[in-house]
Amino acid sequence: MEKEMFCRQCEQAARGVGCDVIGNCGKDPQVSALLDLMIHGMKGVALYADQARRLGQKDQEVDRFMLDGFFTRVTNVNFDPEDIARRLRKCHLMKERAKVLYQDAFQAKNGSAAPELTEGPAQWTPAGDTQGLVEQGRQHGVLTWHQDPNILSGIEILISGLMGMAAFAWHATELGQEDDEIYAFIHRSMAMTENPQATLDDFVNLSLECGKWNLRTMELLYQGHEQRFQAPEPMLVNLGTRRGKGIVVSGHDLPMLEEILKQTDGKGINVYTHGEMLPANGYPGLRKYPHFAGHFGTAWQNQVKELPDFRGAIVFNTNCIQKPAGEYTDRLFTWGEVAWPGIPHLEGYDFTPVIDKALALPDLPEMPGQQILVGFGHEAVFKVADRVIDAVKNGAIRRFFLIGGCDGAKFGRNYFTELAEKVPKDCVILTLACGKNRFNRLEFGDIGGIPRLLDVGQCNDAYSAIRIATGLAEAFHCGVNDLPLSMILSWYEQKAHVILLSLLYLDVKGIRLGPSLPAYVSPDVLDVLVKNYDLGPITTADQDLQHALGA
Repeated sequence: MEKEMFCRQCEQAARGVGCDVIGNCGKDPQVSALLDLMIHGMKGVALYADQARRLGQKDQEVDRFMLDGFFTRVTNVNFDPEDIARRLRKCHLMKERAKVLYQDAFQAKNGSAAPELTEGPAQWTPAGDTQGLVEQGRQHGVLTWHQDPNILSGIEILISGLMGMAAFAWHATELGQEDDEIYAFIHRSMAMTENPQATLDDFVNLSLECGKWNLRTMELLYQGHEQRFQAPEPMLVNLGTRRGKGIVVSGHDLPMLEEILKQTDGKGINVYTHGEMLPANGYPGLRKYPHFAGHFGTAWQNQVKELPDFRGAIVFNTNCIQKPAGEYTDRLFTWGEVAWPGIPHLEGYDFTPVIDKALALPDLPEMPGQQILVGFGHEAVFKVADRVIDAVKNGAIRRFFLIGGCDGAKFGRNYFTELAEKVPKDCVILTLACGKNRFNRLEFGDIGGIPRLLDVGQCNDAYSAIRIATGLAEAFHCGVNDLPLSMILSWYEQKAHVILLSLLYLDVKGIRLGPSLPAYVSPDVLDVLVKNYDLGPITTADQDLQHALGA
């Protein structure tokens, strides 16, 4: 019997193999097929754009579309078939634009017509309606990408990396930060997936190179945030609500949050973050708004439990949405790459509909909550580096544990809470991304005035975590692998995946990953990762702590 769909790109892949009836993320077979077609169409764009670049020609609109296309396919982003169909039609227009660019460049250089590119994606023409696009997508699912399971695994690792990197690059571009070499790599590596001569080694090397370019991308994103909002600083965040009208913003996009803060200034509306937006509370350029009231809720997978209790307007930007509960669909909006069928989608930066909705809704109650510290980006940590180094040298700090990454609903993630709770009191925990919601409300105390829990930020801030690790290595005149540092990471989707590729590119060894390993990593490819990088799965909190501490 033919499967309805097949998707294994996230940690919640059914049975650890792949979702084949409906996605555990909420993606149905129709949406799955359309998103598969997006990858097929983008391969066509890349084939032409890569050839054009080899001839010295490029097109910014084509380049930026690749970010949009990849980001659309990231898990928990776009669930609206009509919106994806619209993007697919644009994908075809970009392919034709890149084709003309290639043909013109070839003609100008050689004085003759360019050879036709015969690869299937280069020849793709979209069906006339959404159902036709769905049928096309069913012909180009992930299992059609290659017949060799190991090479297929290599391609999936690369494309997952490109998706995560593109999400970071999309945010960086919004802040005016771009690097043309990143676009060149995207086109070159994506075109390689259609090369029948490409080997597993080619895709392993391209995946590591993806980690390299992702480091550059995350650096650009950090620079954009720092220039716009100032570097993060340690700040207390209120987890309760103020009396008055309210808007809660969920996702990752800081410029969009800034626009809402500007447009609500003086209107009697308090603005809150939700989910991965928590680290926004550590940026001085955002906290300067007096009606930036704090943070509501925990991690993304709890939104259907928590958002019914938020009586204000709700906006999701960029990703981490799941099927909305009926109690709040009447006050929910999407923006950016996020889309859900039947939910109003906002284009551009006019948030009047959200503001009007917030003003029409009842007041939130005065309900002060717990306060937690955020804002320990690498610049904030470097300001106390001397104290940290002295504490390590005199034995006050025995070890650092980086416990971070994605949160999710799958059983087994309580491991990360247990691990954090059992980390000895002479050790410091670094954390980032939404996985920290498992334990960031617990009290960990301090070591000589240095908090034992340092919240580095969201997944978009992973550059800071890497800078902290490399900065410590420089201070102690050793390599990262020689530091008293253990990396125990949770993952759910593609941004976590590409951060791992960046760590592997830096030759970081001994990382432990959980709750489970990616279903798209074949046994042979996993064997390579284990042998070369000592990459392995988490076991139990006690066993992993004993291993880390040498007990």
